[in-house]
Amino acid sequence: MVEVRIEFDDDEQYERLKGLKKHRGLTWKGLLLEGEKKVREDTPE
Repeated sequence: MVEVRIEFDDDEQYERLKGLKKHRGLTWKGLLLEGEKKVREDTPE
């Protein structure tokens, strides 16, 4: 298993992402994968 450490710029950024994660019912991994999906949708090949 690979582990990833994330450093946030400040507490506000962390709390904002933590709130989004909780609102969507995701884990940190799930939030990251949802972000990847959105970037792929928004980026032309």
